[in-house]
Amino acid sequence: MTTAPWRDPALPAATRVDDLLTRMTLEEKTAQLYGVWVGAATDGDGVAPLQREMTVDYDWEELITLGLGQLTRSFGTAPVDPALGARALARAQRRITAAGRFGIPAIAHEECLAGFTAWQATAYPVPLAWGAAFDPPLVEELGRRIGEDLRSVGVHQGLAPVLDVVRDPRWGRVEETIGEDPYLVGTVGSAYVRGLESAGVIATLKHFAGYASSAGARNLAPVRAGVREYADVTLPPFEMALREGGARSVMAAYNETDGVPVSADPRLLTELLRTDWGFDGTVVADYFGIGFLQTLHRVAGTEAEAARLALTAGIDVELPTLKCYGRPLVSAVRDGAIPESLVDRAARRVLLQKCALGMLDEGWTPEPAREGPIDLDSTANRALARRLAEESVVLLDNPNGALPLAPDTRIAVVGPRAADALAMLGCYSFPSHVLTHHPEVALGIAIPTVLDSLRTELPDAKVTFAEGCDVSDPDTAGFEEAVARAAEADVCVAVLGDRAGLFGRGTSGEGCDVTDLDLPGVQADLLDALVTTGVPVVLVLLTGRPYALGRWHGRLGAVVQAFFPGEEGGPAVAGVLSGRVNPSGRLPVSVPRVPGGQPWTYLQPPLGLAGEVSNLDPTPLYAFGHGRSYTTFAWDLVSPDTAGIGTDGSYDVTVTVRNTGDRAGAEVVQLYLHDPVASVTRPDVRLIGYRRVDLAPGESRRVTFHFHADLSAFTDREGARVVEPGALELRVGASSAEVHTVTRLQLTGPVRRLGPDRVLRCETEVS
Repeated sequence: MTTAPWRDPALPAATRVDDLLTRMTLEEKTAQLYGVWVGAATDGDGVAPLQREMTVDYDWEELITLGLGQLTRSFGTAPVDPALGARALARAQRRITAAGRFGIPAIAHEECLAGFTAWQATAYPVPLAWGAAFDPPLVEELGRRIGEDLRSVGVHQGLAPVLDVVRDPRWGRVEETIGEDPYLVGTVGSAYVRGLESAGVIATLKHFAGYASSAGARNLAPVRAGVREYADVTLPPFEMALREGGARSVMAAYNETDGVPVSADPRLLTELLRTDWGFDGTVVADYFGIGFLQTLHRVAGTEAEAARLALTAGIDVELPTLKCYGRPLVSAVRDGAIPESLVDRAARRVLLQKCALGMLDEGWTPEPAREGPIDLDSTANRALARRLAEESVVLLDNPNGALPLAPDTRIAVVGPRAADALAMLGCYSFPSHVLTHHPEVALGIAIPTVLDSLRTELPDAKVTFAEGCDVSDPDTAGFEEAVARAAEADVCVAVLGDRAGLFGRGTSGEGCDVTDLDLPGVQADLLDALVTTGVPVVLVLLTGRPYALGRWHGRLGAVVQAFFPGEEGGPAVAGVLSGRVNPSGRLPVSVPRVPGGQPWTYLQPPLGLAGEVSNLDPTPLYAFGHGRSYTTFAWDLVSPDTAGIGTDGSYDVTVTVRNTGDRAGAEVVQLYLHDPVASVTRPDVRLIGYRRVDLAPGESRRVTFHFHADLSAFTDREGARVVEPGALELRVGASSAEVHTVTRLQLTGPVRRLGPDRVLRCETEVS
């Protein structure tokens, strides 16, 4: 029997796919360009924006005779036992391959923002907590483990990570981001991509690009970012994740920028992404994003016109289900309104990816990698979740040593987040994302609360509890009991924060934007009431964004911040409170002093800082990179404090960090760039390197940053990325505001224009 060239694994992938395309009809090629969402709700509240309005009916049996590009969220739509779900997915794949002429399976995709969004799967800390850990190797391990779980049940593509850089903390999806600095987002996000891809799962970069810069912090609002902000803040994390992470897919964002929706922007999705950056993977639509060109953006009058705009721009796959790339696209091609070459271009990219996954091979099988029961919340998973949670908890303040708590003290635990397991989880965790629609179904995973964990952590302590109030309800009836419990105790632990949800059903999460940065509901008033007792109050925040804390500065015993720390977050927080865990998290976002005067992130030029030109002082209460420890550190500059290099040169900055306390701890050594004079305004400081260093008591380590002049580059007035000669300061410290050593560097030589091969990362060594 002669094997068709497209089935021959010995041939180059391009040869195989080109042969296959010549054999396919227009309908079969377009079938590779969309997904279907089996079981998606068409009534009530959904898990995607405007899900009810945008979901269309189709005949499954008829549809799959043409083949199918993607299967949408077989595990992430409703609770399903992992082993049963894996067998059901395999069964669906067998039906797809049997129905079509070519027997090509579909790519199955799932959400995996903070773990596999499936019932009974580990709920890890959210990406904002990854940023707080400042530990890319640990996040790479996280990505690999999530990828292995995805592959074990037959999933090929993960819709993560989110590489949006926070521009306004009122935005609901801050919890999904890694932070407010592009270098932190790029390095941590790239690590997650490497981990996911190493497990054979296609990583999908979200949301390309500009989504987090929406006006007024409203979800899907227009973006009015300038050219330089886009180039220097928004895009670098994506470029790094493609070049250094190896991501094979990119998701087009919902937003418009300066009047052009991303989904209809060939300059972004083709010229920049493919021509300039050399990306050769697939571009997928955010859910219903192509249809939104007609219904929300109103740049298309019909579904076919929306398909033409998106396909021309460079979107290869319509997700989550067919609406525009199905019959409307086929009809438009038949009528001559859309060139068939655009269909061929997109289908070729999709089929090349399927070829790389082995899906064009004769021996491909959909059967799950594991037989029998499937454990998506293994002991190893939970250990990793615990470690990441512990590293991500940030001790913001401990002015009088209220922490660690004494083991035999009287503790009043108060607050609406203390005894609720969901207080640990972000909006893309399965319990918060899906189980709210299935209240009769158990969580599926064990999630210890802060209250339960503290009782376990300090068995000799006398622990009482009062909720005090709800997260967002204005009722204050519970204040009296909460204050009474606090007054009877030696210390009060107030556990406050957010409830994750979707589209206004929470205080944090997709579509849960806020007008200011006050604590939700009446939690601020509850905290005021607790402080008036005179009992030391330790504030524990479990949130998806930073909240303004200046109202209580100097009035609290201690402040602990945890960004939705996942299923092991309760024990992690309790460990910090008890002292078993020495806190080492650092802020990936600034904590404001007052709830107004926003938006503000630390990447500000001179006029964005406090000054005499305005009575509003935007200086944060706790700066980007800030975090305290139960031990102390001393710093010394080893390299010279002045030097000169060319605009194409490099320089090593070396500091010694010593643990001067009596217990082991980790310091995050951070390198910032200050550019005193440039041809366009520049941020006063910006992160260009960091290294997490573990130190035993009395131990010292040398940390060397290999600075390259490319790291000082920015976008000039002509839109070129340049390195300019002149003075620079390399500031090494414990945060963007706590500088310990300064090296003054003089760059000499001509202005250099940089290409895509520029240095993106400041390599570090520890000795």
